[in-house]
Amino acid sequence: MALPPLFDKLRLPAVGAPQFIIANPELVIAQCKGGIVGAFPALNARPQPLLDDWLHRIKDELAAYDDANPGAPAAPYAVNQIVHKTNERLEADVATCVKHKVPIVITSLGARPEVNEAIHSYGGIVLHDVINITFAKKALEKGADGLIAVAAGAGGHAGALSPIAFIHEIREFFDGPLLLSGAIATGKGILAAQAMGADLAYMGSAFIATTEANAPQAYKQMIVDSAAGDIVYSNLFTGVLGNYLKGSIVAAGLDPANLEQSDATKMNFSGGSSKAKAWKDIWGAGQGVGGVHDIVPTADLIARLKREYDEAKRGLCGR
Repeated sequence: MALPPLFDKLRLPAVGAPQFIIANPELVIAQCKGGIVGAFPALNARPQPLLDDWLHRIKDELAAYDDANPGAPAAPYAVNQIVHKTNERLEADVATCVKHKVPIVITSLGARPEVNEAIHSYGGIVLHDVINITFAKKALEKGADGLIAVAAGAGGHAGALSPIAFIHEIREFFDGPLLLSGAIATGKGILAAQAMGADLAYMGSAFIATTEANAPQAYKQMIVDSAAGDIVYSNLFTGVLGNYLKGSIVAAGLDPANLEQSDATKMNFSGGSSKAKAWKDIWGAGQGVGGVHDIVPTADLIARLKREYDEAKRGLCGR
């Protein structure tokens, strides 16, 4: 099955993952202008009324860009909704997305039919991120249009399945829009995701090391300086298993090799984060950080990814 028409504007088959705190209008707008989907979590806009302002700004700037570049319009944008029962903002945030007719909504930490129906009411599409086959089937049963397979090595909340096995098993029962998340930081990685059966790559960590990202300079530099072996998988910080930079854990006075287990039942997204201080001090990143070597503008990063993607495709076809 082909991707919905709104993805025709992509100049590179990729989506910028909606990273907590990191993703802001500046980053999203730059990603969309570069030809990939730009995304941000609704909870990044605080207080809640700021979400309306952010969406006005993103829509206005992208419309102006399209007017000036009719031959290469901006890619669509997306808003991430945390649909966990503790997110007290969900109803208001979904209403704001409906008001602005947000083209793509990414749902996480639960599947809610009423959210899907609200987005479908104006023709929007819903992509749901999943870490296993059970969650994938449940999301589709509840009305999601597409899936984001969050495989081993992904930054932030991540699964433990091999991307090869995960994509294969999803494609056994689903031929709709499928994105792959997990250690993708190069153009070759984007092509590999497609070769495995995904439609688009879902990329986060590489965009932390951009000038537009809302991250401390030390965080960006640690992304550049780290490799796959510097990533720690733990549920201590949010109650959900995720990947984090070892250096930030050490800086917080903790031993990365001896982290306690967290109680997932205490996870709470009321007000924006289950553990705001932990999110501030402990920095998430995926195993693909070894492919990030510089802090650059988003436009430059996307241009590099496009060159690598095209070169990889030519090289593969030439073998």
